[in-house]
Amino acid sequence: MAAKVTFTLDDITIERLNQTASRLAKPKSEIVREAIREFHAKSDRLSESDRLRMLRALDDYMRLPPTRTDAETDRELKEIRASRRRWARQ
Repeated sequence: MAAKVTFTLDDITIERLNQTASRLAKPKSEIVREAIREFHAKSDRLSESDRLRMLRALDDYMRLPPTRTDAETDRELKEIRASRRRWARQ
């Protein structure tokens, strides 16, 4: 299903659309659909600044002292593994 829509685009964008459609020998509507599809696919990715911000937060977290002893961590891991084995047998 297709719908007709109206957009207001500046002159430079219109010129780029016309040049691209001409160069690729495709209808302008197809160029717009492809551009939106590509932009949508990229929009789920983190920006470089967001990626760096998240890495800094992880680095900061890794510098914090542990909240549990090694023995407590080992005990919890054993419990998790035992629980998974019990679940897998069912």
